Amino acid sequence: MNRPKQVSLIITIVFYIGAGINHFVHPDGYISIIPHYIPYPVTMNYMSGACEIVFAILAIFKSTRPTAGWLIVLMLAAFIPVHVTMAVDSPLHLGKILVTPFWAWVRVLFQPVLMYWAWWSTRLTPTLPEEEGVYVR
Repeated sequence: MNRPKQVSLIITIVFYIGAGINHFVHPDGYISIIPHYIPYPVTMNYMSGACEIVFAILAIFKSTRPTAGWLIVLMLAAFIPVHVTMAVDSPLHLGKILVTPFWAWVRVLFQPVLMYWAWWSTRLTPTLPEEEGVYVR
């Protein structure tokens, strides 16, 4: 694995473990942005935090890394309605932070970047570029 990808993977793992833990440490901010049409917002918050942690841990191991990447991508896709609702409902406060419509829509548009980053940093790569089909495990 090349150095940029290694660094990206480490950042991905640390980011999702931290984000997952934050769902448990500061649940009110997350619960407040869950759209009204999603049932059991408290449970959904804790489930999403647990998924972030579990998927990040799966990304540590080569054997489960590609699966972890796809699970993170799917999870981020599932979060899109939350971010769109947040943008539509903005301005709003998340704790002490004021989320303006501009920043809320930037966050929505940033979701595909996070999805690509998760996919790229967790996919297995050929050992050498010319050895197509030979993958590092």
